[in-house]
Amino acid sequence: MESEIKNFYKDQIIFLTGASGFLGRVIIEKLLRETEVKRIYALIRPKRGKNIQERIAEWKTVPLFEVLLKAKPDALDRVIGINGDCAEPDLGIRAVDRKLLLQQVELVVHSAATVSFVEPLHVALDINTRATRCMLQLAKQMPRLVAFVHISTAYSNCVIHHITDRFYPEHLSCNVSQVLQLRETLSTDLFDRMAPTLLDRFPNTYTYTKALAEQLIATEAGDLPVCVFRPAAIVASHKEPVTGWIDNLYGPIALLYGVAIGVLRVAPVNKQAPSNFVPVDGCSNLALAAAWKTAEDAEQRRKNSAVPATPTIYNYVPTGENSIRHEYFMRAAENERTDCLLPQCIWYPFLHTTKIVWLYKLATIFYHLIPGYLIDLALRVRGQKPRMIRIYDKIHKNIDVLQSFLLESWTFETPNVDRLWQCMSPVDQQLFDFNLNSLNWEKYLQQAFFGMCIYLSAVPITEKTLKRSLQKMKRFLILHRLLQFSLICIAIVSVGWLLRLLP
Repeated sequence: MESEIKNFYKDQIIFLTGASGFLGRVIIEKLLRETEVKRIYALIRPKRGKNIQERIAEWKTVPLFEVLLKAKPDALDRVIGINGDCAEPDLGIRAVDRKLLLQQVELVVHSAATVSFVEPLHVALDINTRATRCMLQLAKQMPRLVAFVHISTAYSNCVIHHITDRFYPEHLSCNVSQVLQLRETLSTDLFDRMAPTLLDRFPNTYTYTKALAEQLIATEAGDLPVCVFRPAAIVASHKEPVTGWIDNLYGPIALLYGVAIGVLRVAPVNKQAPSNFVPVDGCSNLALAAAWKTAEDAEQRRKNSAVPATPTIYNYVPTGENSIRHEYFMRAAENERTDCLLPQCIWYPFLHTTKIVWLYKLATIFYHLIPGYLIDLALRVRGQKPRMIRIYDKIHKNIDVLQSFLLESWTFETPNVDRLWQCMSPVDQQLFDFNLNSLNWEKYLQQAFFGMCIYLSAVPITEKTLKRSLQKMKRFLILHRLLQFSLICIAIVSVGWLLRLLP
């Protein structure tokens, strides 16, 4: 049986934004490895003194592309960089490149975003919202366009706690056109000062501007063949092209990394809340399958004009019996702490959690600040620059930003994802697998933790460094137990002393 999705992508010309991002590169790798796509135009900006061709050339050394380049050494020749920046008006694309895109592009995947929760409002709005309007305007001028995939987030409507596959404009304090008009009219400083009023119940500029972008899709897409893909927090790859690959410290991986190096020891976490994260290769497969289905639906509408052009929304979140909770995730991490060893670890990894915020704040004094000051004092004595309190200040600020996502619960409905899976052939289900119901979480989390150690470690992982790390971990465990025993003895003696003082 032939693959319908592979046939769909044969000789396609694709325009992808966010090409240098985590998901963007996985989508490119999948297209080049599994399909006969003709060309991928990738929107990339120069960075750190490197032009866009040099940045694409660097991918040859990234583990993500190893399998592809072994099978197809010239595969990256099909990726053509387009110099641009989603933070710039009109995406910063030159007129000659714009003309090229309009003439050739058949499929658009808009993946670019700033995912920082603390981004100033004007920056988040420019990249996440205004760029989406620019992409829609560009797509409307593409005569060969068959599908437009807008990559949003499952938390774009996090002001409510049960999310279905529809738009939620009613939760925005001001409609998107008015907000964009304010951005053009007001100074940057004045606009940013309006953030608390505009965000209203939204916890950060990221989720707010992604919600605004969705409203743009709902109101300005018109007859475009468009769909919206809402993934949960995207983490390490599950199966392809390599297991456990990850290149960033966001979401649950950032929390886990802090624990693994022995720095983060207490956090505000609701253990009973669902762990809403998904593997990056599942996201890539679903995005590509959604584009195929969007093109098919658009073709059906052309044959039957009575069918309305409503964007399909794909919520990609673990649901039902195969979803997990934070408690399961943390227990799995605890079980792997002696196998996934980071050479830069400074203490035996452990994490205490509480749902009570004031108790968490109190605990940081004993678990973070006092040890931090003692370490900094030791560093000063040795003539080194103190750094632990500075590190803890950054950690505590990041946790404050993430706090609502660690404590609150969200549930999702995923009927469109379920329908998409059912309409795929067995061949396509195997080639473009995104089925979370069959995911073995225990095995996947082992792979993700190991991938974190391999791909995010500041020190290259070798047999020598692993052996040294294991020896260090054994010493840290002994010291940890001795410290616990000493503290218990001090507590017992202190209680006894207090009792003797009582009349």
